Amino acid sequence: MNRIKELRESKGMTQVRLSIELEVSQETVSAYEKGKHYPSVEVLMKLSEIFDASIDYILGLSDVKRLPLADYSPDEINLLAVYRSLPSKEKAMAQAYMQGLNDNK
Repeated sequence: MNRIKELRESKGMTQVRLSIELEVSQETVSAYEKGKHYPSVEVLMKLSEIFDASIDYILGLSDVKRLPLADYSPDEINLLAVYRSLPSKEKAMAQAYMQGLNDNK
């Protein structure tokens, strides 16, 4: 959980301050940072908001701190979700179809 420590320190926060915001003890924050305990989903959501970072980033599952979803409309986000759920062959077909639509304008 060294990402929590890294994010906390980059914001100039103490463990005590973070524990207050998370509504847990300072000892719990220390345990998260040392990897002795993992945060609950509720705590992960709070950490994500506090540090403006994705849960995957906080857990060390991704090196991308956050996706710029605020730049996308709900329709674009939905299209991305659908695209990601497709198998490779269907992704290629969707790309070709969209390129064809774009070429015909």
